[in-house]
Amino acid sequence: MQISELEGIYNIVGTNQDDTNTSYTGTLSLRLNTDGRLLAKWRIGNDQEQFGEGFFRDNILVINFHYYDEDRNIYRGVVVYRCLSKDILDGFWSEEFGDPKCLGEERCFRVGHEPELLN
Repeated sequence: MQISELEGIYNIVGTNQDDTNTSYTGTLSLRLNTDGRLLAKWRIGNDQEQFGEGFFRDNILVINFHYYDEDRNIYRGVVVYRCLSKDILDGFWSEEFGDPKCLGEERCFRVGHEPELLN
């Protein structure tokens, strides 16, 4: 798989980095920049946006991300996706102020494509 095959928009479902199993949904947009890195933009729910830049190797996508709260405090983290195909990304993430005993989880499905069923 090539990094350019990952460009596009994905629907996401995930759980937060805590022990409550709180879930969320949203979208992830991936596009290549001029340096060959993927730029990421998440929209979680109706109001939270997160931004990141990532690199790709051996079907693993790693993105360093950040976002701001309502007081403009910045939060940083990293997400690691295993690219099951160019249409399905399976990942886990952690941010600096999350519960260090837990990881968040996220699965992404390309918009406009019916993914193959995975066993």
